[in-house]
Amino acid sequence: MLVLCALLTSHDLADTLLPLLQESTADSRLNPSSASKSSKPRYNLTYFSQPSEFLRYIEQEKRSLDCLLIEASDIEASDKLPLLFKKLQQLTILLPTVILETAPPCVGEKEHDPLLNLENKPYHNAVLRVAKTDVQHVDRYVEEAIAKFLRLSTNDPPVHDTPADAVANLTIISSLSQQQQRLAEKLKERLGYLGVYYKRNPANFLRHMTPLERQELLQRLREDYRKIILEYFSSKPGQGDRINQAIDIFVNLAFFSDVSVSQIVEIHIELMDEFSKQLKLEGRSDDILQDYRLTLIDVIAHLCEMYRRSIPREA
Repeated sequence: MLVLCALLTSHDLADTLLPLLQESTADSRLNPSSASKSSKPRYNLTYFSQPSEFLRYIEQEKRSLDCLLIEASDIEASDKLPLLFKKLQQLTILLPTVILETAPPCVGEKEHDPLLNLENKPYHNAVLRVAKTDVQHVDRYVEEAIAKFLRLSTNDPPVHDTPADAVANLTIISSLSQQQQRLAEKLKERLGYLGVYYKRNPANFLRHMTPLERQELLQRLREDYRKIILEYFSSKPGQGDRINQAIDIFVNLAFFSDVSVSQIVEIHIELMDEFSKQLKLEGRSDDILQDYRLTLIDVIAHLCEMYRRSIPREA
């Protein structure tokens, strides 16, 4: 089941979308008698009428959402939509998106198209714009938007509207790659996707950064790794999933900045030395730190998987 979140300002559109997306299969709309009573819905739609509630929900559920639907009238597109995209960009939340417009602009009206007043890259290049009059085909547009999103290259990520920041841009790339892989795995059986294969931009590599950028990135990696170490053996409910997510974020950042395994090992050793000194000051044995070699192995295994996915699979 694909999980959708929509911002719908008109009740009529909401009333139209709900039954369309609650059908079990695409064929069931053409031939209702063919729909199995036990078949599961293809979509789970949650919708809001206020942008603030919409954004709050996305921030809370970003790891489970598959596509966004946004209704945009001419007035809203020139005012609210840029702010909405800007907020999503600041939160580094990248998701397939379908914009439902009042009507697509005519050729002679493109210079007055309010959506063209957005930044050159308002959110990401895979945003799909369709007319609300075609809402009966919304399931097709959702899957088209997801397909475009999966083809979105990590070499051409969205750009912050603030001055260039290497760590921030790498965070965006990491978020994009994580969401692409999650969607690809979810759609693999139903749509036949084989996976997402990552291409890196050498301009983002650690060795090509300025000394200040390099220092900021390594500090970010040290802080993220420390959090992983401190929570790795926690027995709190749901902690396993949270640790895996934290490791994915750390590894994606290391992968796209071309941080070597030896540098990750160095970060681990520095942190273990720090913990060892603290334990000795407290009169305690540091033998327990040997268990954290499992953490290092786990992180390196995740990194190896990223490199495996960077090599396209033969058809």
